[in-house]
Amino acid sequence: MLRDILAEIFPLHRTLSSEGSDRAFDILSKYVPKEARFTVEEYEALKRVWSWFVPMRYDVQYAYLDNEDGRVLDFKSNPLHLVSYSMPIDRVMSWSELEPHLYYHNTLPDAIPWHFQYYEPDWGFCLSKNLYDSLPRDKKYHAVIVPEKNDHGMRVASAFVGMENNPAGELLVMAHICHPAQANDDAAGVVTALELISRLTVNPLPAGSMSVRFLFAPETIGSIAYLAHHEDLIPNLRGGIFIEMTGNNNSLILQHSRDENSLINRIARHGWRFREGAFGKVVANDERTLESPGVNVPCISISRWPYPEYHTSADNLDIIHEDKLQGAADEIEKIIRIFASNYTPKQTVPGPLFLSGNGLWVDWRKNWELNRAIEQIMLCFDGNHSIFDIAEKVGLDYWTVFEYVEKFRQKGLVIPIETLSTAQSAEVRNDKEI
Repeated sequence: MLRDILAEIFPLHRTLSSEGSDRAFDILSKYVPKEARFTVEEYEALKRVWSWFVPMRYDVQYAYLDNEDGRVLDFKSNPLHLVSYSMPIDRVMSWSELEPHLYYHNTLPDAIPWHFQYYEPDWGFCLSKNLYDSLPRDKKYHAVIVPEKNDHGMRVASAFVGMENNPAGELLVMAHICHPAQANDDAAGVVTALELISRLTVNPLPAGSMSVRFLFAPETIGSIAYLAHHEDLIPNLRGGIFIEMTGNNNSLILQHSRDENSLINRIARHGWRFREGAFGKVVANDERTLESPGVNVPCISISRWPYPEYHTSADNLDIIHEDKLQGAADEIEKIIRIFASNYTPKQTVPGPLFLSGNGLWVDWRKNWELNRAIEQIMLCFDGNHSIFDIAEKVGLDYWTVFEYVEKFRQKGLVIPIETLSTAQSAEVRNDKEI
């Protein structure tokens, strides 16, 4: 059960770089099949990665808030009580001095919100609105935050299904490992990705398909650091899928790639039965890394955004549904299998192809639709149409066309040429024109 794996990851203090994140990677390593080559990498803190830097490790010895009546809140009882990456403090203060450093959720009065100060030196505590309202304004408060000092760097993990240096290219699938004590954002995306790894190892993609690389990393900086350390991978990336928030009780939503005509976007939208939104207009995350200048890899994202418990203590196992986790995996698997197996067939000999002589004629009495489409299919063996293009053109199911074209390939009548993304194809055409 994916929900059971999620229950192991959910309560951990997972920040950009922390012991809780490391423990989450240890949990993942138990469930990734050996064939998928699970790997954890560590990047030195404060090292420059493109225009960013690797964050410092953030573990906590203790953090609490007292007043004259006793303990108000404690990090040990819930990591959400502490604003992530809060600076050290040990100070007695008045309510007016403390109040700007307290955070609560206006519409969920019983929930503790999650706040973070990743790149701005500050400190703070989070508490429920009900607790905030009950605190005396005429008391003195003692705020204590003591981070744990260590020299560990930030870690990311990856898994890989397929062949290294694959001439067909790679698809990159990403999910967040960070967000302390949050179940849906994004431990849910992580376990959905785990399910996809399992499915692709149990039922491998067709021979000649792209490889699929999975990245588990802290939000934004994780994908930046990984690609900055593996720039050699970028030219071979054909597309990306970002997965998050897949366990709550909302319908799926597909956020398009920046180029609406990219292959990954067209394939995702083909037969999509759920909600859709433009690039960056649903919820922005690591697709921005892939779509950024200098990377230029089309990336979609799939989630069940929005949900009311977002970034609060109410984002817990109570809102997670196994069928929603599995349902997201079902839809993403369809996209992966078509995108990764799709290629552009090019005829190897001139002239009309001899169907009967090569055992390729389709009896119209057994398959009328395919029989009627054969001429149009063969006219597309010009090296300019992928199998997905052909299926759209003739109005047949992708796998019907794929299996038929594969028979031509097995006879040596067509060969696959490298399938490029829309943006890359445009670059090739422009270079030829110049």
